[in-house]
Parts: sequence; structure tokens; C-alpha cells
Amino acid sequence: MEATIGPDAWKKSTIENIKLASVVVQRSDKFNDLGRQLDPLPSLRDHCMQNSNAQIHAYVRETRAVVVKLRDSLLDCEEEIKSLLRGKENLEKALEHIRKDILMTEESKLRRRAKPIRERGTDGADDLLAAEKRHLLKLKRVLEAHLRSAQKQLQILDNARKRLKAVLSERQRVLDLKCENVSTSTRSRTSSCKDRGTVDAVNTVNPVGPFTPEAAESINLTEDAIKRSQILRQEVADAIEETQKLQKAAHKSVNDGLTKKVSESITAKQHLQMASGENRMAIHRGQRWHYATDVAKGYTLGPVSASDFTTRERLDRPMVKVYQRHPGTQLPEAQEIIEGTHGLQDSLDAISRNIGMLKLTNQRVKEDMADKNAGTKIDSGIVRYRRQKANHRWVLEDKPAIACT
Repeated sequence: MEATIGPDAWKKSTIENIKLASVVVQRSDKFNDLGRQLDPLPSLRDHCMQNSNAQIHAYVRETRAVVVKLRDSLLDCEEEIKSLLRGKENLEKALEHIRKDILMTEESKLRRRAKPIRERGTDGADDLLAAEKRHLLKLKRVLEAHLRSAQKQLQILDNARKRLKAVLSERQRVLDLKCENVSTSTRSRTSSCKDRGTVDAVNTVNPVGPFTPEAAESINLTEDAIKRSQILRQEVADAIEETQKLQKAAHKSVNDGLTKKVSESITAKQHLQMASGENRMAIHRGQRWHYATDVAKGYTLGPVSASDFTTRERLDRPMVKVYQRHPGTQLPEAQEIIEGTHGLQDSLDAISRNIGMLKLTNQRVKEDMADKNAGTKIDSGIVRYRRQKANHRWVLEDKPAIACT
């Protein structure tokens, strides 16, 4: 080893400085290599801006899908409201027909009260009219209950629509810069969407995400309201159909009953006409027999003046005088003539009484026929009135409300 002139301490100090420099160089190179791997690039600002824009675009896309879903639910709600409104209008129309039928039944009862006293007795037609009114009142109460349910459901749907509009207005506030049509349905967009994350975001509730709990709750509330409304609409349609069938059946039953009563009245009137004819014939026979009996009584009484008696009619004619010369030969001729005269008078009185009864009976039969004719006209008029009003194409007039209670 070559000997050095400088001191050892000086030499060691130099060597240590060289080693330290080497270590520092190695450490610096190491940190440089690590910096190349970890230090941000000069494009950090642009990269951050792009990431932010991508995050914004993703959020806007997800929000757009939520908005589409909300709009789709809103459209379904609007359509359901329209359908339920049509059902409500049909209910009100059916209720109007019920009220008209009740008024028609009351009018039929009032018209029947105008019949003659003999024809005012309660019959099967009155029972049918009373049963029809009870039936119509029951149907009216059922339809009114459905109408109240429909009105309540319309309020629920309206509240759901308002809530959807509020949520929709709040959600689409971030879509002002999104120039894309969002009127298509959620189903079509979901089926054609390639980004599975967007679909998951639409179905995932996140308080700080696009699909907030308020949006999910409003959609669920609307779906429940639509389902209940659909069930109610079906119930209303079934109730209206059943009501119309029962109305027609009750109307037909009353009309058939009134028609049958008219037929029975006509038949009774025909029998009364036959009885009246037979009565008149009996009166004529009685009058002829009265005349013949009166003539016979006149023959029995004989002439008015005693000078008009012929010899053979006298009770003291020669043959009788000769016969009465013996005792116990009294003849009953005078007594029999007297009794025969009294019998003929009794017969005349009885015939007169019978003729009077026949005339009285004939008068009652004629009055009964007149009443039957009037009752038939009234019942036939009621049937025509009910058939004219059966189409319900007439306006309700201002009448007392007791008819529809």
C-alpha cells in the first residue's frame, strides 16, 4: 500500500464524505424513482376535471332514469285518474237512472190512487211497486257507497300525483344542461340501457343518490293507489252492470204485473158484460111474466061490474042452486077464487121485487164495469208511461226529495 503524506484523519474525513455522498445519491435516485411512480402528473388538473365531469354525467344519467321512472309513474297515475273519473261518471249516470226509476215508481203509485174506490184495493201490482221501490233504494245506497269510495280514491290519486310532481320537479333540477328527450318509458330505457350501474342506481334507494327515499316512497304510494283504483273500478263496473240487470228485472216484473192486472180487469169486465146481458134478459123475462100474471089475476077477478057476469060465472047459477038443495053440498069455488087471487097478487109482488133486485144488480154491474174500464185505462196508461220513461232520456224535475230517500 502506497504511503500517503496526508494525515490519517484527513484521509478518513474525505472517505467518509465520499461514502456519504454516495448514500445521498442512492437515496435521491430511489426517491426520484418513487416520485416517478407516485407523484401526480402535470395533467392532474385536467384529470381531476374529467373525473368530476364523468361523476356528474353518471349522476345526471342516473337522475334522468329516475326522472323517466317518475314521469312514467305520473303518466300511469294520470291515466288511472282519467279511468276512475269515467267510472265515477258512469256511477253518477247509474245513480241518476235509479233516482228516475224511483220517481217513476212514485208517479205510478200516485196514478193508481186516481182509480175508482172499488178498484183501489191493494193488489199484487201495488206489492210489486212497493218491492221495486225498496229494491231501488237498496241499489241506490250501494251505488252511493261506491261513489263515495271513488271520490275518496280520486283524492288519494290526486295527492299521489301532487307528490310525484313535487319529487319530479326536485329531481329534474339537475337536468337543465341535459339535451335529451326523456319522454320515453322507463321500461324501454331500462331494456336498452347498456350501463348496468344506471339500472342498479334506479332501483337502489340512496338518501344522497339519484333515487331518494322520497322518490321511492312516492312511486310506491302511486303504485298502491293505482292498484286499489283498478280494483275499485272493476267493483264499480260490476256493481253498475248488476244494478242495470236488477233494474231491468224489477221494471219488467212491475210492467208484467200491471199488464196482468189489466188483463184480469178486462176479463172481469167481459164477465160483467155477460152478467149484465143475462141480467137484462132476466129483467125482460120477469117483466113478461109480471104482465102475464097480472092478466091472469084480471081473469081471476072477473068483470069489474056485476052486470057483466055471465050466468056460468055466477055463484048462484041454476046448477048450483039445484045442487045445494041437499045439505052439506057447499062448493069451495068462491074460497078458491079468493085464494087464487091472493096467490096471484103475492106472485106479482114477488116478481116486482125480483125485477127491482135485477135492476139494482144491473146498475151495480154497470157501475162495476165502468170502474173496471177506468181502472184498466189507468193501469194501461201507467204501463205506457213506464215504457216511455224506461230509456231514462228525460230530465229530473224539481220534485219533493221524499221520493228518492
